[in-house]
Amino acid sequence: MGSAFSFLISSTEPIDPSLGDLPESCVASVLVYMDPPEICKLSMLNRAFRGASSADFVWESKLPLNYSSIIQRVQNFPNNLCKRDIYARLCRPNSFDGGTKRVWLDKSTGGVCLSVSSSGLAITGIDDRRYWSRIETDESRFKSVAYLQQIWWFEVDGEVDFPFPVGSYSIFFRLQVGRASRKFGRRICNSEHVHGWDKKPVRFQLSTSDGQQATTQCYLNEPGMWKYHRVGDFVVTGSVTPMKVKYSMTQIDCTHTKGGLCVDSVVICPVEFAERLKQRF
Repeated sequence: MGSAFSFLISSTEPIDPSLGDLPESCVASVLVYMDPPEICKLSMLNRAFRGASSADFVWESKLPLNYSSIIQRVQNFPNNLCKRDIYARLCRPNSFDGGTKRVWLDKSTGGVCLSVSSSGLAITGIDDRRYWSRIETDESRFKSVAYLQQIWWFEVDGEVDFPFPVGSYSIFFRLQVGRASRKFGRRICNSEHVHGWDKKPVRFQLSTSDGQQATTQCYLNEPGMWKYHRVGDFVVTGSVTPMKVKYSMTQIDCTHTKGGLCVDSVVICPVEFAERLKQRF
C-alpha cells in the first residue's frame, strides 16, 4: 500500500515546462531577429521550433524588400513557393539574360550578389581567333573564360540593368595573368603569351544611370593567380527603378602589345563582402 500511495503522490507533481511547450507564434517572433543559419539550426530542436521556422513572416524579413522584382528577372523560377523556399532558391545561383548573368543571395545576410560571364561582356576583337579564344575550365562558375593571346587595343565593356536593393555595392573584374592547366593532377600556369602588362596600368571605370562614377588603375603583375580587381563602388538609394551600371577595363596604349590574360567575369556584391573576395584563389 505504501508503494501505491507514493506513486499517487508522484503522479500529481507538476511537470517542469520545456522549450517544446512554447507556442509556435512566440518562437517565430524570436526567430525573426536571428540570421538564416541560426534559424535553420534551431529548427532541429523540436516540433515547435520546426514549425515556427517555416513561418512566412520570418523569412520575408530576410528577403530583400524588392525580391519579387528580382524573381521576375530569373529564368525558370518556380511558382507558389513559401517564403522559406523562395529564400533557399534565391541563395543558389540563378541565371538570367540568356545565362550570361547570375544572381544569388548571401546565405547569412540576404545581400544580393551578381556575376556577369565573359560571354556577357563586349570584348574588342573577341571574334578574331588571332587575338582571343574561349577556354573551358572548372575554375570559373560559368565553365569558360576568354583568353587573350596578343592584341594592341585592349578593351572590355559591360553593363547591367538590375533592381538592386537599397545599399552600397562594389564591382570587381575577376582576372588571371597566364593560362592555368593541370599536369599529372597538379595545377600549373602557362606564361607563354604573358607580356605588356608591366608597361602601362589597366584602367577600370564604372558609371551609373544616376550619375555616379569611379575610376581606378593598376598593373597586372601577379601571374598564375585569380585576382579580383576592384573597379569602384556605387550606392543604391531606391529600389523602385532598376539601376543601370556600366563598367569597363582598358589598356589602349598602342605603343606595345599585351597578352596572356584570362578574363573570367565581373562580380557585383555588397561592399562588406570585399574582404571575402580577397581571400579567394
